[in-house]
Amino acid sequence: MADYSDRRRIFPLGRVRNEIIGDRPLHHALILTSSVFASYFPLAAIATTPQAALTLAPLCQSMGATLYVPETLSGIENATFYSGNLKDYLSQIWGQHKALIFGLATGAVVRLIAPLLQDKATDPAILVIDPQGKFVISLCGGHQGGADQLTRLIATQFDATPILTGAANDLNLPAIDLLGTPLGWKKGAGDWTGVSAVLARKEKIQVIQDAGSLFWQKQLPADHPFSFDPSELQPQARIWISATQRNFATQSDFPKVQWHPRVLWVGIGCIRGTSQQFISNAITQVFQQQHLSQDAIAGLATIDIKADEIGLLAYCQIHHLSLKTFTSEILNQEVVPTPSEVVYEEVGTASVAEASALCAAKKYGETQLLVTKQIIKSQEEAVTIAIAQSAVEYLDKTGALWLIGTGPGALEQMTSAAKTAISQADVIIGYSLYLDLIEPLKRPGQIIESFPITQERQRAKRAIELAKWGLKVAVISSGDCGIYGMAGLVLEELQKSEQKDNQPTVEVFPGISALQAAAARVGAPLMHDFCAISLSDLLTPKALIEKRLLAVAQADFVTAIYNPKSQKRTELIETAQRIFLENRDPQTPVVLVRSVYRPDEKITITTLEKMLDFSIDMLTVILIGNSTTYYQGGFVITPRGY
Repeated sequence: MADYSDRRRIFPLGRVRNEIIGDRPLHHALILTSSVFASYFPLAAIATTPQAALTLAPLCQSMGATLYVPETLSGIENATFYSGNLKDYLSQIWGQHKALIFGLATGAVVRLIAPLLQDKATDPAILVIDPQGKFVISLCGGHQGGADQLTRLIATQFDATPILTGAANDLNLPAIDLLGTPLGWKKGAGDWTGVSAVLARKEKIQVIQDAGSLFWQKQLPADHPFSFDPSELQPQARIWISATQRNFATQSDFPKVQWHPRVLWVGIGCIRGTSQQFISNAITQVFQQQHLSQDAIAGLATIDIKADEIGLLAYCQIHHLSLKTFTSEILNQEVVPTPSEVVYEEVGTASVAEASALCAAKKYGETQLLVTKQIIKSQEEAVTIAIAQSAVEYLDKTGALWLIGTGPGALEQMTSAAKTAISQADVIIGYSLYLDLIEPLKRPGQIIESFPITQERQRAKRAIELAKWGLKVAVISSGDCGIYGMAGLVLEELQKSEQKDNQPTVEVFPGISALQAAAARVGAPLMHDFCAISLSDLLTPKALIEKRLLAVAQADFVTAIYNPKSQKRTELIETAQRIFLENRDPQTPVVLVRSVYRPDEKITITTLEKMLDFSIDMLTVILIGNSTTYYQGGFVITPRGY
């Protein structure tokens, strides 16, 4: 019997609602699962009028946000009610949420939040939505709080206009203070405001990167202001991307900042019972001596018999680090510079600190041992520390696979849920044509990877690899991703994946299929029973395709034919016509729709007998009517028999 016990965890369910927002219908708004908005949780909205509450209520349900309204609006469903003065109540909940959405006048919001603002690095994102939901304003915390991106997402949900006033929004460049956020980099010291100002002026910024992934560099537009030449003589600012800790002068006309990718694995051994404080002091001492940043620590590693070491566990908990453990047999496979016979006699391996650091780091690409074992001890406590650097950073988060149907091609034909997921994704993977069609939904800093149309399996494997690493990956297909799209292949490859840990969450975002879109352009040819058949024989034998064509032709199904003809494969469409002519009237209506809803759309309504007289290619969807289908008044109709 199949096990469905964890299906909800992997495929979180949504619900469908029909809401009226003022006089604007919100048709079939998909109640999104939390992963699209997860980075903004806990999330809340505040409304003080019935109109604003009606506008925000469906949005809160779609995002999983809390809606706060005064007790006077007791008729609002699924809301949390507050009593008394909003200013006082806001001060109570201010620190409990990462983002706050206000359905109030902008001036009123400014006066409410002004006494509560402390630091842009810790303040929540603040958004304002007008009562009719036509405009979404990023008010505070645009970069570090994520307000700008949340504004874009909500505007997509509402089909509203996003109002973004930050200088970087028109540059098509990633913000300096968000550059490494998707990859889990830690912000170090520096003049962030100064470097951001240089970027806003599009002046030369020198980048010196010796750690972490180069994804962000590959996505930059051709006219970007970054220089990756270490000998650049006249930059206006500098960004260091490194595990090294640099000390910048507090007063300087040349602004500099540093990002720290989490690439350092600290191998550690200790005497049983060594305290967390001693371990912490020892790590700090070694890092200072080696001029390394503790923000670059990916995690700690040790031998498995230390998995319950209280001091190690406490250190990891305080610093939000993972602890990797390895058996002595695994550690013995590592070649280390300073093995110890004494250690081997005690725990069965000649190295704990160095070997553990290497074992942990090599999972993330090429590895080098930066620091050989350093012994720090007192009369009662002792710690051995070694540090290895990995080529790829450690993200320490659960990734997501978002399998998205983009519909026939026009953005207005996409669901709000699909557009929102594309905009929020760290990575977008797809065929180049489909990537071009969603160009307006892309945002600076996203990783875009294009694969040829014949490399679907490579596409799926790459998406799984990046999602297991910890990124939010959108895999796009035209039409519906579950109808001749990528959804099935990605799920198959995920099930076959040898690496069963780090499983990403999976969500499928449906789209309008090609057969639906084609049918809508000519009337109602799919009103009765229908089926779809692909004539591509790359994955399906020709004999099986012919068998299916015969079955549906004899069964009188309205039939949608996908992939009817390619440059090399021309005979199967002729076979299909012959089979249908043997079983249906030659005057049966046939619809040929090429590039539906795209700028070069072409629609031809003909007959079964004449269908091959017209141009047909891989971008064409063919609809063959059944025995009752007819063409009249400019519409193709298949009666249902009401």
